Amino acid sequence: MTADRRDDFMRRAIELSAEHMRGGSGGPFGAVVVRDGEIIAEGWNCVTSANDPTAHAEVTAIRRACEATQSFSLEGSEIYTSCEPCPMCLSAIYWARIDRIYFANSRADAAAIGFDDSLIYDEIPKALDKRLVPIIKLDLPEAEAVFSEWQSKPDKIRY
Repeated sequence: MTADRRDDFMRRAIELSAEHMRGGSGGPFGAVVVRDGEIIAEGWNCVTSANDPTAHAEVTAIRRACEATQSFSLEGSEIYTSCEPCPMCLSAIYWARIDRIYFANSRADAAAIGFDDSLIYDEIPKALDKRLVPIIKLDLPEAEAVFSEWQSKPDKIRY
């Protein structure tokens, strides 16, 4: 793909970020998912308008792309996002098996305007008992039984 096409896709992500920020949907973030040189889905931040803390631009674009393709895998796709993905969005991109990420503003740029993800990046490598939000493992045999059932399920769809 040519640099001009990549720039066009990024410009679209930036347009979405500006348009929907100005319209009151949420923060200044936009994203597009591209496959075979065509935009298959667009997304923008809807955190405040949808009252959904997971409705980041990348996650919204991924949800729409999966709906459009009727698949949970976006292998063969690229995502263009107006800002470097936060830890949640980066995880979603990996789970969706997107091949490549292009971004415009950096996470440092986002932090400078009040969207600082450093706490989350710092928390991830910590031991569970050292994190700010307590994480407590409860050992119940029912949980293990469900995993055992999944392991032997002949018609499971791996993802």
